[in-house]
Amino acid sequence: MKYDIVIFDLDGTLLNTIGDLAASVDYVMRSRNLPEHTDAEYRQMVGGGIKRLVERALPASLSADEAYVEECVAQFRRYYVDNIDRYTVPYEGMCALLRRLRSEGIAVAVASNKFQHGTDRLVAKFFGDIDFVAIEGNREGAPLKPDPSIVDNILAMAKVDRSRAIMVGDSGIDIRTAAAAGIDAIGVAWGFRFADELYAAGATTVVTTAAELEAQLFAEA
Repeated sequence: MKYDIVIFDLDGTLLNTIGDLAASVDYVMRSRNLPEHTDAEYRQMVGGGIKRLVERALPASLSADEAYVEECVAQFRRYYVDNIDRYTVPYEGMCALLRRLRSEGIAVAVASNKFQHGTDRLVAKFFGDIDFVAIEGNREGAPLKPDPSIVDNILAMAKVDRSRAIMVGDSGIDIRTAAAAGIDAIGVAWGFRFADELYAAGATTVVTTAAELEAQLFAEA
């Protein structure tokens, strides 16, 4: 295998979290007599962190009100933390793929725009038996993907050269993050976005199943 580390996005790549994200935003909308959204609509809103998700869900007249948005974000966070794993499940084949990578001596890491506490909780629940070299979510004051800082941090912790690293993600944000960090990338089309977005962001490889992803990762250099 040509890689020493595989860096995975979390939401839409390792885990299908849309049900809990949607339910949590809808809770905020409902409590404020605002229109709710469908899961399909929420799939287009996620990926940029909680604040961006809430801004996109709010009517335009309210999304520009910074204080109001922050109130909604705080309300979302409280509800989501208490209900973070009611509907969330791993995507088919991803647990087995993580185990194979580790059994072959390949390091694995998570790079997510989800807040750190939520990232840690979900990884611990669904992938508690996996030895991740790093689990990086968003921390206060830290830049979100596609800023490459999160990848730089992971590579420093893993002590892996970027020529031996690859990122796997379901959105254009992940593809652009990898490009900014100077590492390879594979897009997955089973998550919250579509292949067209991944290719438009610069992806050269997009897979539709975990088996296809495994074949790509273990292809001879």
